[in-house]
Amino acid sequence: MLPRKVVLSAAFSVVLAAAGLIAAAAPASAAGGVNYVALGDSYAAGVGAGGTISSSGPCDRSANAFAPLWARAHAPASFVSVACSGATTGTVIATQLSALSAATTLVSVVIGGNDVGFSATMETCVLHSTSTCVAAIQADEAQVSSALPGELNNVLGDITGAAPHARVIVLGYPDLYDLSRSPGCIGLSTTDRADLNQAAGQLDAAIQAAAAAHGDAFVDVRPAFAGHDICDASPWLHAVNILHVSESYHPTAAGQADGYLPAFTAAAAG
Repeated sequence: MLPRKVVLSAAFSVVLAAAGLIAAAAPASAAGGVNYVALGDSYAAGVGAGGTISSSGPCDRSANAFAPLWARAHAPASFVSVACSGATTGTVIATQLSALSAATTLVSVVIGGNDVGFSATMETCVLHSTSTCVAAIQADEAQVSSALPGELNNVLGDITGAAPHARVIVLGYPDLYDLSRSPGCIGLSTTDRADLNQAAGQLDAAIQAAAAAHGDAFVDVRPAFAGHDICDASPWLHAVNILHVSESYHPTAAGQADGYLPAFTAAAAG
């Protein structure tokens, strides 16, 4: 018969070993203490990625958007997405900030494009002439320079006020076209495409400046989408689609999973 001390020691070792196995079985990426809220517009909601959640109604949230993908992979303590197609900085303030609280520890937001009318402009460029398209883009660029900085300042300030302990990650928008491949790419003129890319770049610059002013993290997704813009062989953005105009220029499921998600994941871990 073994001495009592030996038996107890062996039993303790078994408990420790079992605990180690349990710890090893837990997901390495678990973020159990994180309370995550996703805010923003159609890019955040996942329009164009399929898997639309019927209960989200006109907000058209997708289970394939980067936010729910991150939540499924990291198992946060809580997660909710209130991102909504068509959202502006004003509607984020009016209808989405109620999802935040002092307990929120992580916030993502994609916003700004609808404030300057960029979505409507892209539809204009699909349906009308180059001159009409360029004029609409120029009007958007004027809004980026004048009104947008104040609007971004308001929404980011209100996010901090509603979630004072949260890490806020502000994500930008991808380039739309690979201009190097434009000559052999059907659809809009290269002039239209170049101007749309330029406007998207100015929008990203304004968003980045606002994020920096508030001490928030800015995620530039353009490097992640490089080689997968419209006109590339494997685009992660929907090209012009007359039958489903609302999906035009939005990320595909691959754009959300392989473009936005890795970029957000890296920022969330920083």
